Amino acid sequence: MPLTFTLDPAVTPELRDGIIDLWAEVTNAGGAVGFVPPVTREQIRPELLRQLVAMEERRSRLLVGHDEDGRVAATAFLTFNTHRLMTHWIWLYTVMVHPSHQGKGYGRDLMAAAERAARGFDGIEAIRLGCRGGLGLERFYAACGYKEVGRVPGAIRVAPGDERDDITMVLSLT
Repeated sequence: MPLTFTLDPAVTPELRDGIIDLWAEVTNAGGAVGFVPPVTREQIRPELLRQLVAMEERRSRLLVGHDEDGRVAATAFLTFNTHRLMTHWIWLYTVMVHPSHQGKGYGRDLMAAAERAARGFDGIEAIRLGCRGGLGLERFYAACGYKEVGRVPGAIRVAPGDERDDITMVLSLT
């Protein structure tokens, strides 16, 4: 059964808890979403609060995918550039699909929903995202139409002696 995507859902305590749970479960399953496992809900909460403030300030938009049981199963934050020379593209952050739903095509569905959302924003010509090397994420994003445009070797230190490339990818919307 496909996910139901909502752009800018009402931020309720249930939604906040659902995002925190998703973020922790994705991270602890090895997902590259800003933390290194093991991570707790309490460690994630401040980062989510920063994202929610950005949403309140209209600097960021939230895309949420709910599964057939109404649970938060996927998210992505679409964040606008504040630099006046870069307002024609947005960042895509914290792209997550719950581990129990991976392998069902929901990641591609989430990326397509993010693209549709971005196409609805005035003046946006491209989506940019960063991903951690060493996990094959760049192949997934390439399959979704993104092109690698930059790579900084060893820029992400997952642990002492475990450095990964920071990869920048872009999807043109024009």
